[in-house]
Amino acid sequence: MIARYAVPFFVIIAFVVAPLVIFFLCRYLMPRRWGKKIGISISLIVILFALYGMFVGYEQLEVCHIEFRSKDLPAAFDGYRIVQFSDAHIGTMTSNRKWLLERAIDSILAQHPDMIVFTGDLQNVHPEELEKHLPQLQRLKAPDGMYSVLGNHDYPIYVADDSLTKEANGKKTQEWERKAGWTLLMNEHRIIRRDSDSIVIAGMENWGTVKRMPRKGDVRKTLAGIPNRSTLTANQQPPFILMLQHDPTAWRELILPQCHAQLTLSGHTHGGQANVFGFSPAVFGYDEYEGWVREGDRAMFISTGLGALIPFRLGLPGEIVVITLRKQK
Repeated sequence: MIARYAVPFFVIIAFVVAPLVIFFLCRYLMPRRWGKKIGISISLIVILFALYGMFVGYEQLEVCHIEFRSKDLPAAFDGYRIVQFSDAHIGTMTSNRKWLLERAIDSILAQHPDMIVFTGDLQNVHPEELEKHLPQLQRLKAPDGMYSVLGNHDYPIYVADDSLTKEANGKKTQEWERKAGWTLLMNEHRIIRRDSDSIVIAGMENWGTVKRMPRKGDVRKTLAGIPNRSTLTANQQPPFILMLQHDPTAWRELILPQCHAQLTLSGHTHGGQANVFGFSPAVFGYDEYEGWVREGDRAMFISTGLGALIPFRLGLPGEIVVITLRKQK
C-alpha cells in the first residue's frame, strides 16, 4: 500500500510539510529581524527544487558510455556492446509522459548493441502497467537477445490482495515480460557464442539485505553447470560471467563469496534520485549506490535507473548505460 500512496505522500512532504517546517525553524531559531524573511526564502527554494525535479529533472535522459576490461574475456568478445537500463517504472510513464519510454527505447536501439539487459523494476505495483506498454517493449531487440531480471517492484508485494491474487499477479508480470520477447532469467543462465568462444549471461532473482524485500536470489542455482574458477586447473580459462542482479547489496553478500562472476550489473537505488553539490540521500540507505564498485579484477556497475515510482529527479538524469567489453592483455 505504501507504493500506491508514494506520489501524494511526496507531494505533501515537498510542497507543504518541508516548507512549513523550514519556515518555522528559521522564524523561531534565528534573529527575529531576519528569521521570517530567510524562512520564506528557503521554503520557496525547496518548492522550486521540487517543481523542477518533477517537471524538468525527471524528463532528462543521459546515455553513459563505459568500458570493462577482463583477462578472462574471450578474444571473440573484445568490443562486445551491451546496453543496460534499469528501474523503468513504466507505470509512471503514462498519458502525457508516454513519450519518455518511447525516447528511451529509441535511444537504446540507436546504440546498436549486441545485447540488451534490464536489471529490474519494470512496473510500479501491478502487471496491467506492462500490458498497456507491450507494443513499446516489444521493440527492444538485439542480435544476441534482450535479457531481464525481476526487481522488488516486479513481485506482488505492494498490493494488499489475498495470497492467490498475489501469486496470479506475479505470474502475469513474468508473462508480460516474456510476451515482450524478453528472456526473463529467474536464477538461470544462458550461453552466448562467437565461433568457438562463449560468455555466460546469468540472472538472479531479487535478493537484498533488507528482509522485507523479496529474497529469492540463488547464486548456485543460477550458475548450475558452470565451472567455478576455484575448481579449474592452472591451464584452464575460467568462463566469463555477466551477472544481472537488481539489488546491489547482493554483490558482497552472495555474488562475491559464492562465484567468480567478473561483471555484475545492478540498479535498485536510483542513485537517491537527487545529487545536490555531490550529495545524494542514497547514502542513508546504501554503502554503494551508484557507478563502479570494484574488488580486485571483479566489478559491479550500479545504474541510477531510467525512471522512478515518484516522478522526481534532481541533478541526476535517467540513464541508459552502454558497456563495451574489452580483452585485457
